[in-house]
Amino acid sequence: MPSAVTDVVGQLFLIVLLVAVGVFVIVVLIRAIRIIPQAYAGVVERLGRYHKTLTPGLNILVPFIDRVRPLVDMREQVVSFPPQPVITEDNLVVSIDTVVYFQVTDARAATYEIASYLGAVEQLTTTTLRNVVGGMNLEEALTSREEVNSKLRIVLDEATGKWGIRVSRVELKAIDPPLSIQDSMEKQMRAERDRRAAILTAEGTKQSAILEAEGRRQASILKAEGDAKAAVLRAEGEAQAITTVFDAIHRGDPDPKLLAYQYLQTLPEIAQGDANKLWIVPSELTEALKGVSSAFGAGRTAPPSGGPAAPRD
Repeated sequence: MPSAVTDVVGQLFLIVLLVAVGVFVIVVLIRAIRIIPQAYAGVVERLGRYHKTLTPGLNILVPFIDRVRPLVDMREQVVSFPPQPVITEDNLVVSIDTVVYFQVTDARAATYEIASYLGAVEQLTTTTLRNVVGGMNLEEALTSREEVNSKLRIVLDEATGKWGIRVSRVELKAIDPPLSIQDSMEKQMRAERDRRAAILTAEGTKQSAILEAEGRRQASILKAEGDAKAAVLRAEGEAQAITTVFDAIHRGDPDPKLLAYQYLQTLPEIAQGDANKLWIVPSELTEALKGVSSAFGAGRTAPPSGGPAAPRD
């Protein structure tokens, strides 16, 4: 009986030992294999000292000897820092909000050269911003953002290079001057807008007046040209009419009696006007009238052919 108990205990011990060995092997395998995801890097310490940097993929470690530090993100990161008060050269306090774009290029340096690179970048950005903006007045700070961004990036990139960090961009999100200055700037901008509006209105009125005057001038020129052409056409028509009448008269070769008769028929038409007080009788007409009267007188006094002569007084 005691031997049977001893056999059972030995079997149980063997089973426990096998289970323990299996668990140990599994743990060893788990600690010996490490998979690093893409865009990350792992720093390996062997017996407390830096050994190597793990790259993305499957990596083999020495169990219980190698230790992997927290993974380092190798992607470009964007960090927005809270607004910082900065004193300008003209002793005005402005609040500046910044954004920094940086990327870890060396996981070992980012792990061992600085305790917290995020906090270090924030503090370095704040101090550098105060140094750069502190040498400018408010107007320069508001209008020279590109210059401030460039200076900040150069200084930060040089300072963070030994930490295994590369600063690619630095942007000023907002520059907020004091409320009193903002009110003054708003009034100035409103006055500038009013001035520009007044100038534009005056320019519009001026252009309108110029266009109206030009239109009137063109209309006067066109009217004068039209009157001149009309007068020329009327004169040409009258000249042609006179020429036609003159040619017709000369072709008909009228005698003075016919001219006198035509003039006598025209006299009633001349007398129809109220303003016609003076008549001008040409000398040729008087001669023609004399001829007509003598012709009529001769007709009355001349005897008929073969008859007796008229008695004399």
